[in-house]
Amino acid sequence: MRVLILGSGVIGTSIAYYLARAGHEVTVLERQPAPALETSFANAGEVSPGYSAPWAGPGVPVKAVKWMLMQHSPLVIKPMLDPAMWRWGLAMLRNCTQARYEINKSRMVRLAEYSRDCLKELRADTGIAYDERMQGTLQLFRAQQQLDGTSKDVEVLQASGVPYQLLDREGCVQYEPALAAVKGKFVGGLRLPGDETGDCFKFTQALAKLAEAEGVNFRFGVNIQALEHDAVKGITAVRTDAGSFTADRYVVALGSYSPALVRPLGIRLPVYPVKGFSITVPITDASGAPESTVMDETFKVAVTRLGDRIRVGGTAQLSGFDLRLNERRRDTLEHVVTDLFPKGGSVRDASFWTGLRPMTPDGTPVIGSTRIPNLMLSTGHGTLGWTMAAGTGRVMADLIGGRAPGIDMEGLTVARYGG
Repeated sequence: MRVLILGSGVIGTSIAYYLARAGHEVTVLERQPAPALETSFANAGEVSPGYSAPWAGPGVPVKAVKWMLMQHSPLVIKPMLDPAMWRWGLAMLRNCTQARYEINKSRMVRLAEYSRDCLKELRADTGIAYDERMQGTLQLFRAQQQLDGTSKDVEVLQASGVPYQLLDREGCVQYEPALAAVKGKFVGGLRLPGDETGDCFKFTQALAKLAEAEGVNFRFGVNIQALEHDAVKGITAVRTDAGSFTADRYVVALGSYSPALVRPLGIRLPVYPVKGFSITVPITDASGAPESTVMDETFKVAVTRLGDRIRVGGTAQLSGFDLRLNERRRDTLEHVVTDLFPKGGSVRDASFWTGLRPMTPDGTPVIGSTRIPNLMLSTGHGTLGWTMAAGTGRVMADLIGGRAPGIDMEGLTVARYGG
């Protein structure tokens, strides 16, 4: 089958690889000159099934107000006359109940756990290297109230069979020795030993080469303009500035830019860009750097070891498609890494980056079929695109190939929004 994939971030590239391995003829269209140069370029580096959870949850509206009043705020909202942003925000608020949180988290964990298993298999089959480490994630709590509030998350982890450890200060230091120097700044943590870390950009670039070896045709520098549609035939072509492209199946994997492309088809896709930031810090003292990922629960910032670098990623800014760098967000990232790992790296020599996370209001991505038979979607992974990429690629290849996917698709398609 001829398949056309729109977008070569970590999601689109993963789908292309698995489709090619299954024997399909695959072409990928990408506006950038290479894969993974937008949202997948410098994310936090986490492959964290255990940390898969929706942002919408009980108490989040109150927390959001407190966050916005903090000096180093995890959340920034730039008021805009953008109806899509307000609709998305209201939909997110409707998901801030315990019942919805548990449903949404279970859906996310289902895909994320499957994806981690697919990544392990992919690594074993190909030997792909991307500064990977398999030493878990440590969610670090600076306040006792945060540690006490983990009970609901732990219940979902238990129900999903995800291993975890609740740790006191000494337990945290056992897994992250550099934290011994700042023990007075936290009370404990929740460790997820099954989580991994790695450089998403390196992974995607390497996977693209493997996909090309399997016959995938990447067309870079191509700007996608519209989907041509026939009421009977479905999608008939993708119109671009390099001409029209045709296929038997079409996969939209354009992250935050996906809704605008499918809106003329009558598909309501509530994905909105949530801007994230990162700095990449060269390590100057390996003994003072993290061993894996430490997630600072207070500031919602992840500090991750990537080879000879520390990736510090986080903050959430609602400001549409604005890609300007903001020095105040950099200050927050620098504060966290220097507060927890003061001797690990040189922030003066750090590079600063921003990207748009494609977020759904319920946190769960949108993957799979649509009401148009030959059109499929794969977007809305939010902060977990890297975590869910391999599993998403495998699921999409199975669906397109007419095979039953390895996980239950309940609640994962656009049908949950009536699309």
